[in-house]
Amino acid sequence: MPAFNDTSRPACGTLFGIGVGPGEPDLLTLRAANALSRVHVVFAASSTRNDYSVALDIARPHLPADARIETLGFPMTRDRGALAAAWEANARAVADTLLKGEDAAFLTLGDPLIYSTFGYLLRTLRRVAPDLPEDAVQVVPGVTSYQAAAARTRTILCEADETLLLVPGVNGTDKLAADVAGADNAVILKAYRKFPEIRRVLDEQGAAEQAVFVSRLGLPGEVIAPSLAEAPDAPHYLTLLLVPKARTGNDSGEA
Repeated sequence: MPAFNDTSRPACGTLFGIGVGPGEPDLLTLRAANALSRVHVVFAASSTRNDYSVALDIARPHLPADARIETLGFPMTRDRGALAAAWEANARAVADTLLKGEDAAFLTLGDPLIYSTFGYLLRTLRRVAPDLPEDAVQVVPGVTSYQAAAARTRTILCEADETLLLVPGVNGTDKLAADVAGADNAVILKAYRKFPEIRRVLDEQGAAEQAVFVSRLGLPGEVIAPSLAEAPDAPHYLTLLLVPKARTGNDSGEA
């Protein structure tokens, strides 16, 4: 990889880590749309089992007609070696694009720095291309799924001196129970795989009735349930729970 003071190569391109929001294309920010309008290459993450990307579908109305779309495959595995190899290959592909002087976007659901694949890419890119200028990577924040879900269901996430816990639903139930019990309000992301256990924990804590179930928000197959008793037993991957503090007159139901 050439040094960045090499005047024989093009100026370094810019990578935009862009949060495309939870599902509806009009929830992209103006900054995200402006960044997408200028890039040469659009990187979209997908499983190695297919080349489908929800984030790409959301962003597609905002892409330039001549943008080159490249899918970066990530294996659905817990094998750290396989994951590290995939991240390195993908980071090198991004670095090569920037070294050609091309601007690029890496698309991610929600916000790029909250439970996002972009965080892994950013760390790996810094390692494989340490000479990249600091401003060669710019992060464009996005609307998170839980913000959009709260707005859609009119659920107050926190106010006054209350706390808000953001937790993945992949941990053991004992840890989840302790975490949620210590917070005034909670958001449980990635709630699909262990949903029956999560529902049991919240029911035992008396929080299941006011919890709001949201799946595939803004996408085909959207499901919103104002209580966990009405939620499906085997929800989709894109599922979250809002667990607000019980409030008098709190309006957290779907219109």
